[in-house]
Amino acid sequence: MILKSMFQKKWILTTLLVLLGAALCIRLGIWQLDRLDQRRAFNAHYLSMLELPPLDLNADATSDLTAMEYRSVTARGTYDFDNQVALLNYYNEGVYGYHLLTPLLLSDTSTSLSAGGRAVLVDRGWIPADGNDSPSGWIRYEEAAPVQVQGVMRLGVTKVPFGGRADPPLAEGQTRLDFWNFANLERIGGQIPYPILPIYIQPTVDPADAEPPIPSASEVEITEGPHMGYAIQWFFFASLLLVGYPFFLRKQEQA
Repeated sequence: MILKSMFQKKWILTTLLVLLGAALCIRLGIWQLDRLDQRRAFNAHYLSMLELPPLDLNADATSDLTAMEYRSVTARGTYDFDNQVALLNYYNEGVYGYHLLTPLLLSDTSTSLSAGGRAVLVDRGWIPADGNDSPSGWIRYEEAAPVQVQGVMRLGVTKVPFGGRADPPLAEGQTRLDFWNFANLERIGGQIPYPILPIYIQPTVDPADAEPPIPSASEVEITEGPHMGYAIQWFFFASLLLVGYPFFLRKQEQA
């Protein structure tokens, strides 16, 4: 009786809207469960990387580095300051600035730039924007060679986050960009005259380091987030529509 009433001419539009709303709520609940699975997979990956010993890039860079994000890493070599770039939109204690992303020519293959020596980008850290609006200002942050870097491997950005501003393409006659919104390793590597590894190094933070460039570490929370709660909420809304609507119709028919 109720099923027949649901598809009567006077209720058909309302019924379709209810079914559509319930389907949308179910889909949103499934989406939240997918997000929960992704979060759990990330947590498991991150914790597994913490258990591994540091990877020495000078000794072994043949592994699939893109599958090892957040693993500890060491690298020795010489910085190539001529090909470093700056990442925009970073703050340190409320002061706007940039992060310097500098190629490190690994010591076992860095004897000659023209020989295509293997290199890895290093996020050396924050510098103030004031006085650093061109690469000529970055000379003060150069370090004596050789250096040893300890940190974690990070992947670059391949997709612009929602609301982000994509880096512009090179203009006609332009050979490089000095300032970047995101660490797109493929694009940045395209303006470097030798191959770079598909990851970059985020150096270990020294709390006592107050002289720019100042490294910073990403904050990683090992939680499942609110996804399960949101999924239950959406499924509850769907059940209200699917169960409550027939009761509503019955009352209307009895009135």
